[in-house]
Amino acid sequence: MSETPVRVRFAPSPTGKLHVGGARTAIYNWAFARANHGTFILRIDDTDPERSTEENTQIILRAMRWLGLDWDEGPEVGGDFGPYKQTERAQLYRDAAQRLWDEGKAYPCFCTPEQLAADREAAQARKDPFQGYQRRCRDLDPAEARARIEAGEPYVLRIKVPEDRGDVVVRDAVHGDVTFAARELDDFVIQRTDGTPTYNFATVVDDAMMGITHVIRGDDHLSNTPRQVIVYEALGAPVPTFAHISMILGADGKKLSKRHGATNVEEYRDAGYLSDAFVNYLALLGWSLDGETTIIPRDVLAREFSLDHVSKNPATFDPKKLDWIQAEYIRSMSDADFADQVMLPELHEAGLVCDGFEADEAWVDALAAIVKPRTKFPADVVTVAAPVFATAETLAYDEKSVEKGLAKEGMGAVLDAARAALFGVDEWAPAAIDAALETLPEALDMKKRLVFQAVRVAVCGNMVSPPLGETMALVGREDCLARIDRARGMAL
Repeated sequence: MSETPVRVRFAPSPTGKLHVGGARTAIYNWAFARANHGTFILRIDDTDPERSTEENTQIILRAMRWLGLDWDEGPEVGGDFGPYKQTERAQLYRDAAQRLWDEGKAYPCFCTPEQLAADREAAQARKDPFQGYQRRCRDLDPAEARARIEAGEPYVLRIKVPEDRGDVVVRDAVHGDVTFAARELDDFVIQRTDGTPTYNFATVVDDAMMGITHVIRGDDHLSNTPRQVIVYEALGAPVPTFAHISMILGADGKKLSKRHGATNVEEYRDAGYLSDAFVNYLALLGWSLDGETTIIPRDVLAREFSLDHVSKNPATFDPKKLDWIQAEYIRSMSDADFADQVMLPELHEAGLVCDGFEADEAWVDALAAIVKPRTKFPADVVTVAAPVFATAETLAYDEKSVEKGLAKEGMGAVLDAARAALFGVDEWAPAAIDAALETLPEALDMKKRLVFQAVRVAVCGNMVSPPLGETMALVGREDCLARIDRARGMAL
C-alpha cells in the first residue's frame, strides 16, 4: 500500500434512485476508506441536465444515511475540495480544458456529424484498423481555428492523444493488467459544442483535483478507463489505482433488474430489512472475508475489507440468503436492543403503544424474548404481539381457530377447568401458569393438544402464538380470566 493517504469517492448520478449495484459500490468504497484510515468522499455527478433532479439527489442521500455509509466530504458535510456537485464545478472544467488547449494538448474540431460519419464509413471500407476520429482538425493552423471560432462556427474540443503513446495498460486491483490497443485511442471529445464537459473529462478533472487515490466502481466503466488515463496524463496528474467490480446478476444469470424484484435501496428499507443485514449481504456479493464467514458486522467489514479479496466473477443476488442474514441479525440482538431498535418502533407505528408509553423494563424484555424468535421482519412484531396489547373486549378471534379449537364438544368444560386452575395460581408467572395448566389433560381425560389449543385460542384469539405461559403472564391474570369468560360463549 502506498504511503499516500487513501482517498476514494462514490459518485452517483441523480437520474434515479440508489440501486443495489450502486449501493454495493458505495459500501466497497466506504469500507476500503475505513479499513485504510482514509477519506470517503460523496460526489454528485449531476451533469445530465435532462434526467438529474434535486429530488433524486435527496433520495440518494437518504439511502446513504439509511445504509450507515457516513461520508467524510461531500454534500451536507463540506470539505476542502468542493463543490461536491458537478453542476457547481462547471468553471473548473472550462479552466482545465482551456489549459490543455493552451498547452497544445487539446484542439478545436469543426467536423460536422455528417463528416464524421463519412470518415467512419471510408475507414471501414478500406478496412483501416483505426476507425475512430481521423484527426482532420488536429493540425489546423491556430490562426485559422481562431478565425473560424470568431466567425461563430461551432466546435468541440478534442484531446490530442500522443502519436507515440502506444497501448494503454490499466493496472486493475481486481482484474490485473488490462491492455487496450493504441489503435483504439482516437482524439476523443473532452468539451462539447455548448461548453459542457464530457463524462470522461469531468470525472478525471474531479478525481485529480480531489486527490482520489483509488477508483472503485462497476466493471461497466472498464472500457472508459483508457481514455481517462489519457486525460490524467495530459493533466499531469497521477493515475489512481482502479478496481472494477463485477456486475450483480439475478438467478437467471441476467443483469439484476425489476423483473427480479426490488432493485433500489429504499424498497428494501421499506420492506423491513435492517440496514446492517442489508450492508452485510451486499458486501458479500463479490467479496469475502475468508471464504467461509457469512455474518460480518459493520465494524469487521470496516476493519478487514481489502481489494485483494474482491472477485472478478459476477455475483448472483439471492433473496433467500438475504432473508437468512436478516434473520441471523435479528436473532443475535439482545432482547433489550431488539426492543429499542425494532419492537417498540413497530408497535408505536402500529398504534399499539403511544407517545410516552411506559412499562416495566422487565415486562418489555419479557415481551421481546417471545417476539424476537418469531420475527424475520419488523412487521412481524405487530402480528406476534397484537394479542398481548388487546383486551378481553377488543381481542380479535380468528374464525377458523375458533371452529377448530373451541367449537367442539367438551371445550366448554376445558375452559371452565382452565379458569378454575388459573384463578388459584399464587404467583402470576410463566412457570406457575404452565404448571397449573399441565394437570388439566389428565384430569379431564383429554389429549394435551386439545386442552392447550382451546386455552390458546381463548386467550390469544388464534392457534399460533408464542409460548402460552409467557404470553399469559404478559397479558395479566384479570384479562386472561376475562378472555376465557368471553370465549366460553363460543365453546361447546
